[in-house]
Amino acid sequence: MRIYTRTGDLGETGLFGGERVYKDDLRVNAYGSVDELNAVLGMALALQVDSEIDALLLSLQNDLFMLGSDLATPENEELQRGRVTIQRVPPEKAQSLESWIDHFEAELPPLTRFILPGGTALAAHLHFARTVCRRAERMCVSLVRLTEEAGKPNINPEIVIYLNRLSDLIFVLARAANSRQGREDVPWNP
Repeated sequence: MRIYTRTGDLGETGLFGGERVYKDDLRVNAYGSVDELNAVLGMALALQVDSEIDALLLSLQNDLFMLGSDLATPENEELQRGRVTIQRVPPEKAQSLESWIDHFEAELPPLTRFILPGGTALAAHLHFARTVCRRAERMCVSLVRLTEEAGKPNINPEIVIYLNRLSDLIFVLARAANSRQGREDVPWNP
């Protein structure tokens, strides 16, 4: 199978189920931002600094692949085509992120002021990932609003919840990465 298909040469792409949309469609922007987040987590993972954080990042990358395919599949579509089956993001995924947040926060000093993105290389990559995650979340919120205004909700509501929780987890992971490497968070000094 070739990597190029030429089916997108006129600015369109296909959603799961076959619907054709323009590549600047809000849904495509949303799952494109999720893909970008996945790549940024891959950059953080490539640093190979902390085995526990690395294992979690790999798990999050797998979740994001599922989330992206969920986004690319309108709610009214069949979830199976041939040998391909799409999974929807279940509520348990966000609950799992909350457990990880609690786990890592337990080892951190309480946050008493705003901090700047930075510190160690891993923390800096994670702060970057957090901002990409927030953008993906904003795009998904816009997609939810757009489809609701059109009278046809067309996105799994668990996606927004998951991304909201994920950005919190990534923030905590950045702080943990600094702490575990003996580096203090960089305080904001207005």
